[in-house]
Amino acid sequence: MNNEKLGIYKAVPSHEKYHTWEAYSKELDVEYKQTMEEGKDIEAYKGVFDAVIAMPDGVYKEKIADTLYEIVANTPIKEDYPHYEPSTLEGIKAERRPFPLELKMPEEEVLNDKILGAWYGRICGCLLGKPVEGIMSWDLKKILERTGNYPMTRYIDKEEITDEVQEGVDYNMQAAAYPRDFGRMPPDDDTNYMIIGYRILQIFGPNFTSENVARLWLDIQIERAYCTAERVAYRNFVAGYLPPDSAVYKNPYREWIGAQIRGDFFGYFNPCNPELAAEMAHRDASISHVKNGIYGEMWVSAMLAAAYGCDDIESIIRRGLAEVPANSRLYKAVEKILADYHSGITIDQCFEDIHARWDERNGHDWTHTVSNAEIVTASLLWGGGDYAKSVGYSVQVGYDTDCNGATVGSILGVMKGYEALPREFTDRVCDTLDSNIIGFHRVSIKDMAKRTADLIKHFNNKK
Repeated sequence: MNNEKLGIYKAVPSHEKYHTWEAYSKELDVEYKQTMEEGKDIEAYKGVFDAVIAMPDGVYKEKIADTLYEIVANTPIKEDYPHYEPSTLEGIKAERRPFPLELKMPEEEVLNDKILGAWYGRICGCLLGKPVEGIMSWDLKKILERTGNYPMTRYIDKEEITDEVQEGVDYNMQAAAYPRDFGRMPPDDDTNYMIIGYRILQIFGPNFTSENVARLWLDIQIERAYCTAERVAYRNFVAGYLPPDSAVYKNPYREWIGAQIRGDFFGYFNPCNPELAAEMAHRDASISHVKNGIYGEMWVSAMLAAAYGCDDIESIIRRGLAEVPANSRLYKAVEKILADYHSGITIDQCFEDIHARWDERNGHDWTHTVSNAEIVTASLLWGGGDYAKSVGYSVQVGYDTDCNGATVGSILGVMKGYEALPREFTDRVCDTLDSNIIGFHRVSIKDMAKRTADLIKHFNNKK
């Protein structure tokens, strides 16, 4: 008798059709590299990882990958590992190194200008890097040199990408570039998270929880708008895993850049209060990230909060670092860039060193929090407060171009304010931001800045 007559039905997922970000078995090379960097001794399993990676996608590969996950999750960190990297807020606070910095709260008019600068600075920096996200640096340099835009200080316009400019470049710049009259910022995860941050504070207030954020994610945006670690976390929420478990279960991207691009609004919301900005960032980051993935968001949020009351780039960077563990990889990496800057090397030499240590052809290196934090730090330092030069540096080096342009632009936007930003950047987006956020598919940038200022004022009045 056949199974249909018996009422037996066996459902089998189509593993080969899973998106890479949703199929743990398809990213075991990332898991192996990530776990080794965390200091876990899994070298004995290298051959097993390689063999499973070579298997065709399917149910058996997924089952063996589940076993490898259990091995990874239950392998302790080596005793001689040189870093200590807790993920809990209490653990992080215990490992900080203070950087005293007096911050002066700006008057209301200046504060509002800085908030508007934050929104525009981030959006325009993101737009600068968005058309070249995924390009290799050598091809990007060809494009920039052929269009008279190297070092990079302006947008790449579709009108200038001729066949001659495109020749010999393994990236379709003609399709990726935006025309001069595009007239808005298109949807991007870097800018979606600005609106999500606003909604978190608007709905739940300053005492929101990580679980509040997870629940909101399910309601506010379609699954396809989430990437890498965020897509895994979203999948985990649906399956019933809550923070912080949602950040670790079968998540090989747990230290990638995704959280670092989400913390801006918490910095905007906490002018001159870096510690509280970092605490809010921790609540957000820990739904999808661990260790340096969390630190990246805390660092950026704290820098932004400090930028309201300080105009010294290095002090802003160091004040942000004061919120993360001093013995972490992120802290050490940013300190190295600061030391390189003071040694007198050029920005090109700094970027050459980053390329020597992080392979941009490897997705893990390309998207890791630490590699991109180094780029943000270098761009801010060598950019010297010049918006166009700084965001240009952060994009022309390659790697996660839209994320780094957005972060550098955001920090300078707060520090300098809207009125000091170049109009050739701000005018291009025509006060219009598109997003994937339900109810906010097209918004006025100036209106979102005003909403931010009103939200700050509302909760300050409640104190």
